[in-house]
Amino acid sequence: MAPPRIALLGFILETNGFAPMAVEADFRRTWMDGEAILNDAAAKAPREPGGFVGFISGMNAGEAWTPVPLFYTSAGASGPMDQVFLDKFLKILEERLKAAMPFDGIYVQDHGAAGATVDIDPDGTIFALIRNVVGPKVPIVATLDLHANVSDAMVRNTDVLISYLTNPHIDMVERGREAAFAMRELLSGVKTAKAFIQVPILPPQVSLLSDRGPYGEAIAKGQKAVKGSILNVSVLGNCSFADSPKTGMSVIVTARENQKAADDLAKELAQYLWDQRDRLRPKVMEIDEAVRRVKAVLADPTRKPLLFADCADNPGGGGRGNTIHVLKAFLENGIDRTAYGIFNDPLLAAEAHRLGIGARFTAQLNRDETNKLSGKLTAPAEVMGLSDGEFVGRRGTMGGRKGSLGQTAWLRLDGRIDVVFITNRQQCLDTEMIEHIGIKVRNMRCVVVKSRGHFRAGFNDIFTDEQILEVDSPGLTTPVLQRLPWTNLRHPIWPLEENMVWQVPAEVAVR
Repeated sequence: MAPPRIALLGFILETNGFAPMAVEADFRRTWMDGEAILNDAAAKAPREPGGFVGFISGMNAGEAWTPVPLFYTSAGASGPMDQVFLDKFLKILEERLKAAMPFDGIYVQDHGAAGATVDIDPDGTIFALIRNVVGPKVPIVATLDLHANVSDAMVRNTDVLISYLTNPHIDMVERGREAAFAMRELLSGVKTAKAFIQVPILPPQVSLLSDRGPYGEAIAKGQKAVKGSILNVSVLGNCSFADSPKTGMSVIVTARENQKAADDLAKELAQYLWDQRDRLRPKVMEIDEAVRRVKAVLADPTRKPLLFADCADNPGGGGRGNTIHVLKAFLENGIDRTAYGIFNDPLLAAEAHRLGIGARFTAQLNRDETNKLSGKLTAPAEVMGLSDGEFVGRRGTMGGRKGSLGQTAWLRLDGRIDVVFITNRQQCLDTEMIEHIGIKVRNMRCVVVKSRGHFRAGFNDIFTDEQILEVDSPGLTTPVLQRLPWTNLRHPIWPLEENMVWQVPAEVAVR
């Protein structure tokens, strides 16, 4: 028999319903076609998150197969996808699938929390289109971010959905490899039974670390059950900022032809999450308290340095990456020996490149920014370093991967605070995003990062949990979810409806 032909495609969008629309240019920036996908996956430092790397290596560990790479694209965490481009994207997908057929299997590297300006469930629409084109017998396996908002259409139109197990995400390659092993089972004739439960809990992202708390405990319980007939257990934390009817926690259990085993385990895990929901409340500190804490560290050299997460402005959740509130408070209170990374301001980065290293000028932050939460700030600045923003991650989520910040500038504001200004909006995941330009993180008494939690895997050899503090400030990714102007959530949902009552549904099978 000819080696199985497996299509490879990737679509990554984590939608923040309160952020500016994601347009075609946002997706074209990362677009890869055909052989470029295989070349990137084989590179020493690939750019894609790791799903393809793991899936290809997993398939290569078995019998011969033929990869058929179609495309990969990612807009990261952004606002709702422009419906015009989604419609165009779906036509491209359909055309490429039909042109490259026949297939023996499909692997999709997906995020799972996409939304569009009209379609509330692009992920489900994409899976339904693939299923319609290839038919009911071709196995479809997909990997999801554990912040996915899962719909019935997503589960119904795939054979196995496999979510990440770690947050910060450091297991994307492993989950891609797991998807390959699942694909081999499906190619051998194994059929899957799936159970899916949406749990009406809207937890803040800061409460979803996978090594602690009720969320970590639920993931661990699920993994202990992966044996015998249980093929995969995915406990999804949700992307709360999507503001979608499918937003919320969920559980997917996939079994090898044993529906009852899948149903029973899914119900058990869903009930556990519901029973433990009160432990998912966020714990963040006010900016004034952050100022007090860092002043104490600056005054006493025996105290350990601190790392503050400006989690309300996390580009990894759709934040603009440019709110000035923490930075302004630090400047006004005379804070020094502090590194601040990374601040999204393409105009300021470009201006610093024109002026050159050593130039002194008045920096105007967010000159053309229109989002009111970002704010404006003016400060005396000196250009300390410049780069093209290309780097290779040191550890954690970016470990061994190439990244691009675009034109990047290191400015010393008011002679005291070192800020890294970038062109390509993204969260601070790795020390190299700050250090590649010349700043030494270990020499700082304080570091501020615009990130929610993924930074922990990139900085945790320098800062312990006790040294990491989460700050409450205005932003599009605030962990205080009651502040957001929700319009599309399903109700009731906890904690917005604090006293709601919920029971695990009797029927959870998906066919």
